[in-house]
Amino acid sequence: MNLRQIEVFRAVMQAGSITGAAELLHVSQPGISRMLSHVELQMGLRLFERRKGRLLATPEAQALYAEVEQVYRGVSRIDECAQALKAGSLLTLRVLASPSTGLEMVPRAIAALTQEHPSARLSLEVVSAREMAQRLLAREADVAISTLRIDEAPLGSRAIGQWTLACVFPQAHAFSKRRTLAPRDVLKERLIAFSADTPQGRIMADWRRQLKLAPEAPIEVRAGQTACALAACGAGIAVVDDLTARGCMTDRLAFRPIQGAPSFDIFAVTHRGVATSMLGKKFEAHAEAALKRLRQAS
Repeated sequence: MNLRQIEVFRAVMQAGSITGAAELLHVSQPGISRMLSHVELQMGLRLFERRKGRLLATPEAQALYAEVEQVYRGVSRIDECAQALKAGSLLTLRVLASPSTGLEMVPRAIAALTQEHPSARLSLEVVSAREMAQRLLAREADVAISTLRIDEAPLGSRAIGQWTLACVFPQAHAFSKRRTLAPRDVLKERLIAFSADTPQGRIMADWRRQLKLAPEAPIEVRAGQTACALAACGAGIAVVDDLTARGCMTDRLAFRPIQGAPSFDIFAVTHRGVATSMLGKKFEAHAEAALKRLRQAS
């Protein structure tokens, strides 16, 4: 039986007559009769008995109808699944974020996505760039928002915005009276330094060489959040990425942009061998929008 024959057979079983089936399917009665006769001939089975203008389903027809209904229930479930996927209720998204983007930018994007798809299942983990690559390659995550480009094949990095550097310091510091800070002024202060193998550490090393300054840097850290916590306690000032500066603000800490500070791209990183889901595409758009709003608010 082909799909059209199944449809006609089901309509006859539900309506109990040729006339009723024709009305259900919006076709002519002779067309229904011919189709039923062809099905019975093709199958070699008598599906209906005609008695005084009525159709009586045979036991064979009842058995066939039970199977047909199972198929239709399956089709109905498929349609329900498609509608749920469209609404995002059956979708999951596993997001990775670098420490700075995980403070405010990515949480804002996820909050916007949950408002749009409240039934979607989302997860967020803050990890290093190296772990991002490992997790994406193993297909244990769907998308990562990174402050570093990850070029390891078959991963792809797409720039969605930029970050720059800012100086964080205690609220009572003299820098709080200024709108921007010059690199030379920053490097003359007691500095909470970054390890030489970190992006901030390399940038600061370049500045020191260019300006021929050797700032006092008795404290060394590897994370921007740690630098901000130390600065808030009066241990010194620190140069961190502007996303961390914004995300760590308290009533004890302030930050200012640094004149001429370089800008660096922020990337959405995905596996090229895996198609991006509708939820993933919307998340990337929300992440890009969240970053833009953060930069505009500064």
